[in-house]
Amino acid sequence: MKITITAKKMQIPQNFTDYAEERLGQKLDKFFGDEADAKITMSEYKNQIILELTVFYNQMIYRAEQSAEDKKDALDASIDKIIRQIRKNKTRVEKKLKDNAFKAAFADEVTESNYEVIRHKKFKMYPMDVEEAILQMNLLGHSFFMFANAATGETNVVYKRSDGKYAVLEPSLE
Repeated sequence: MKITITAKKMQIPQNFTDYAEERLGQKLDKFFGDEADAKITMSEYKNQIILELTVFYNQMIYRAEQSAEDKKDALDASIDKIIRQIRKNKTRVEKKLKDNAFKAAFADEVTESNYEVIRHKKFKMYPMDVEEAILQMNLLGHSFFMFANAATGETNVVYKRSDGKYAVLEPSLE
């Protein structure tokens, strides 16, 4: 597994890098092959370490974000969150993960869940800029809003993040 660690406005000690490589290897190698990419992004906010762990493997993205007072605790909690995501969606992601990953890890567990779609909705999209889309989303009281981006002509989604800031999802086939 290829591991990239990035820190925003803080230093990463070498012992944390070694610890991260060891823990990711111990916990996640059984699910992902050597061609998996793991990205760890850390920042500090009000004496808390905010750690975001993203694993890219076989065209799937697994992501967990955790805050803690200690880097190692945040990393361990993020790894556990990714394992819970995999466990929860076991039958759907089994084909995408490394062969025999589930036989060893979850031999005693059998969980099956169906995603129930309760509504399909169509609406006309008008070209608008990002700020106008955010305004429209807020006026509707939604947490996300799909719109036709006037600058690019592509369909984008704007959403409100848990930190109160906004983000835009743009399509990419790369």
